Amino acid sequence: MDLSKNIVLKENYTFLVMDARGAVSEAGETGLYNRDTRFLSRYEWSFSRPVRVLRSYAPELNRVDIHYSEFDGSFQAVGIERRVELEPLLMRDRLSVENTSLRPMSVEIVLRVGSDFVDMFEARGITGRAGNVRPARAIGAEQSRVEYEAADGLRFATTVRSNPAPEQNETGEMRFQLRLEPGGRRAITVGVELSTELEDGRMGPAYSVWQGVAESERTRLSSRDARHAEVFDRAVADMRGLMLFTDVGPIPAAGIPWFVAAFGRDSILTSLLLLSLWQEPAVGTLRYLGRHQATETDERRAAAPGKILHELRFGELSRTGEVPFGPYYGSVDSTPLYLILLDAVAELTGSRELVEELRPAWEAALDWLIEYGDPDGDGFLEYHGSPAGTGQGLPIQSWKDSDDSMTHADGTLANGPLAPSEVQGYAYAALQAGAGLCAAVGDTARAGELVVQAQRLAELFHAHFWLESRGTYALALDGQKRPLAVQNSNAGHLLWSGIVPESHAPRLRDTLFSEELWTGWGFRTLGSQELRYNPLSYHNGSVWPHDTALTAAGLARYGYADDARVIRNALYDLAATQPDHRLPELVGGYRRTLGPPVPYPVACRPQAWDAAALIFLAGLDSPEADRRPVRPSLTEASPLRES
Repeated sequence: MDLSKNIVLKENYTFLVMDARGAVSEAGETGLYNRDTRFLSRYEWSFSRPVRVLRSYAPELNRVDIHYSEFDGSFQAVGIERRVELEPLLMRDRLSVENTSLRPMSVEIVLRVGSDFVDMFEARGITGRAGNVRPARAIGAEQSRVEYEAADGLRFATTVRSNPAPEQNETGEMRFQLRLEPGGRRAITVGVELSTELEDGRMGPAYSVWQGVAESERTRLSSRDARHAEVFDRAVADMRGLMLFTDVGPIPAAGIPWFVAAFGRDSILTSLLLLSLWQEPAVGTLRYLGRHQATETDERRAAAPGKILHELRFGELSRTGEVPFGPYYGSVDSTPLYLILLDAVAELTGSRELVEELRPAWEAALDWLIEYGDPDGDGFLEYHGSPAGTGQGLPIQSWKDSDDSMTHADGTLANGPLAPSEVQGYAYAALQAGAGLCAAVGDTARAGELVVQAQRLAELFHAHFWLESRGTYALALDGQKRPLAVQNSNAGHLLWSGIVPESHAPRLRDTLFSEELWTGWGFRTLGSQELRYNPLSYHNGSVWPHDTALTAAGLARYGYADDARVIRNALYDLAATQPDHRLPELVGGYRRTLGPPVPYPVACRPQAWDAAALIFLAGLDSPEADRRPVRPSLTEASPLRES
């Protein structure tokens, strides 16, 4: 499914995926979804004669304007202006049909509607069905309603109403007959209401309110580069659209369409990057993830006491346990990142209230980090993933989560429990964050112990991961403690975490900007001279904007402000080359030339951490830049001793 050719809208947990014509067709993944259940599996307009799309434009994530035209010979006969808007439990669709010819015209318009209530994972290709009751349709004079009872007893319904009332039949067809005089215009309005016991229809703030917070940043950008200001505007609007509004505050969804859910790693990193402008997403994320923190060991869901979730799904397959995502804990980095975020919020706001409120959560997270994250006692945070291809969890549980991303220099894939390099940096920063949190509640003894533990990890890490011959850090250690000695972008995250000794930062900086890794658009995930390098792979040579942005933050931390600005400008230039002014999830790892970068064919857009990266990077020249979360923890351990 090529997402770049689809129309995707979202508001809170409801999202709509239509093809380029603005249709939901029965074949494929398109549909109207809420909390991973598909409420509309078909929603297609057809007209008396063929029409074509002249333009579609979505200024915000919750609405799109589409202009169709019907041609009669050499001149336009009928023009159709359409607006689709989403609310948390409602889709509005309005057609304005105009006769632009010189003669009266009769127009028949048909809307075909269908609801199947399948789980999103089933719609995307997972076979089998959890439910045991098929949808039941009820046709009325003014509405069509389809109801469904899931296997766990939850009830769902889709109700379609229109004005004017159509002719309806049992197959879900709604027919409208319009008589139009020359220059005449008629409107058809359709509302699709979603009924679910899982959703309360919570509303978020207006886009204008959200954008107003960032106005001063935008003004400063505009004075430097008008194109970059347009990119910034899109990123700010996308971040508003990507928010999930919960009873504990907003939390960023990872991206649309298939990642409209809370993701530990994505939601935390996004909140960190937004922290200087908006603290509410960070607070909401911390509370939400703390509420769903694991309390027991469950191997299938990769859960252990204190661990922060990887993702939480609400579809029928997840609720009934047919897939392990309700919630799933298979990420090795969500827990240390949780500690980093809480410490950053406390440092920025100067408030201890949230630290006290979430004390059970962060103390349990610290316990997991120390007691469960290092099962073999070698000092490193590691994981053992689920078998590949089973659909029962992730084999790779760090951010480069494709099956072939953990590779040795000879091209063989790493086996056994893996200790990714950037995760050790997160653990180092998390121990320091934990020290700050303990100090805030008066536990100075444990704070001191954590500082010492962080120092010990930093020394151990440098001894085992540094590759002197390559001027970088190994991508990971495999199950036999052998380093994955390849050039990789994860090394930039180590600068962000602060685990790199000052003496080695200049050489690492030079390595990152070598021809092997730097493309002019961003950093390759895998160096171009490595055996598994492929510029159009998912994680073995492509460029991920958020990955590159974290390296910019790390370089700024170590005093390379000019390099950070070079990266900032490259990512803004990348977004400016895109028709929608968005950063795609990833692009091909080819060297920058004239024109836009080579696209990755099925990249998601927008993604939360990409939009947040642009907002963060915009502030590198801000007078308040030194207060931004360039470094994840502001509680420093003692300087790293050199051997």
